[in-house]
Amino acid sequence: MERRLKPGEEHAGFRVLDLMHEGGMALLYRVCRAEGGEPLVMKLPRLGFGDHPACYVGFETETMLLTRLTGPHVPRLVARGETGEGPYLVIELIDGPELSDFFRRAPLPADEAARLMLPVAEAVHDLHRQDVIHFDLKPANVRFRADGTAVLLDFGLARHGRLPDLAGEEFDRPLGTGAYIAPEQVLGLRSDPRSDLFALGVMLYELATGALPFGMPATPSGFRRRLWTDPLPPRRRRPDLPEWYQQITLRCLETEAGSRYATAAQLAYDLAHPEQVAIDERGRRLKRIGLAARLARWLRLQRAPPRPAAAPSEHLASAPHVLVALDTSAGEALGAALREAVARIVQARPDCLVTCITVFEPSALTQQEDGEEIARGMMTERFMALRHWARPLGLPDARLRYHVLEGTDAAARIAGYAAARHVDHIVIGARGSGSLRRFIGSVSARVAAEAPCTVTVVRPEAHREPPAGATKP
Repeated sequence: MERRLKPGEEHAGFRVLDLMHEGGMALLYRVCRAEGGEPLVMKLPRLGFGDHPACYVGFETETMLLTRLTGPHVPRLVARGETGEGPYLVIELIDGPELSDFFRRAPLPADEAARLMLPVAEAVHDLHRQDVIHFDLKPANVRFRADGTAVLLDFGLARHGRLPDLAGEEFDRPLGTGAYIAPEQVLGLRSDPRSDLFALGVMLYELATGALPFGMPATPSGFRRRLWTDPLPPRRRRPDLPEWYQQITLRCLETEAGSRYATAAQLAYDLAHPEQVAIDERGRRLKRIGLAARLARWLRLQRAPPRPAAAPSEHLASAPHVLVALDTSAGEALGAALREAVARIVQARPDCLVTCITVFEPSALTQQEDGEEIARGMMTERFMALRHWARPLGLPDARLRYHVLEGTDAAARIAGYAAARHVDHIVIGARGSGSLRRFIGSVSARVAAEAPCTVTVVRPEAHREPPAGATKP
């Protein structure tokens, strides 16, 4: 019989304050160091007679991953070890609200649900960049810091793309919480980071409708139905739900991973900019697909079942977010050079997202009495110029975004935008002459120095040669 720790008891150099949570896999205690200090969380796996062996395997997996994960989106590992009574972990206490707290108010307005899930998608992207797939994303496994940063918890079912898959090797059934398991997980595939995007889609659906898209299955046949069926469209449940929200949600819930968002960063981008979401049949859909379409999915699955995907970091490398910084007043030579450089990038990476931006600097003209209307007109003109520049690329609307940023420091606005929107590669024009010098000359050098990603600087006189690149780790 497993021993319970009591308040005031000292264990492995930590004093127990109280029992926080008693789960099926582990016990969570609020503790502090024996000499005092901030509250922490001690996690003890359930190792008593009759407890499932997954308890220990999950604990070992979480220990292995928390020693490698860094950043604000995971709890800080404080201590780990083993006493005569078994292993333990001590981690940072995330004292903010749990995501599940907000689900109790569902259905929520679309804009509120999108704002709530945006930091969660960003946290998932950061996890994938560290080569880890969570595989058990659900409202109870997400908490928020005081500044709104989402923190992912409970890595017992997770997998590192370059380390042994302890949980997958131990069990031959779908692992996770039934409502949030992706179709490929049902088939035993545990290598695709887009499985986490499916779980995010389930949460988006639930927040907006108050219902789970596939219910809470408990049998093998119940799980397998999601391999060829789709959920009732959210707008069928809530006619007032905007098309952009349904478009985002149903794209996450596609049965085939290749039809979902390529990365969690792309999902986060659309949640932050719903006005830019390209609406197709998914956003307008009001009923489930028919019997013939479901049968076609079933047959396709029999002929070509999903195959293991690349490691998360390799997958992200094939789907970068490319930011093109344009001076819309530049000549055609520079525009053509930038377009040629971007075309080479997108040709090699068919899942990339391309965002075209320019910086609009307020002037004396926009400070006049009717300056606000003048500014809107000038920004619209620049927005249309961006679309005109991108049209020859021939990319579908779902892979293109456009933004006109406002500010007097173009380099800071571009670098800040790149950091906030998880940009992987910036393409920008090099030093020009005359009126271009102020916008492009020093701007490209500063962006190359300040941006947290790869920067390619393009010169019009060399646009038929590979562009010069400035790369930052």
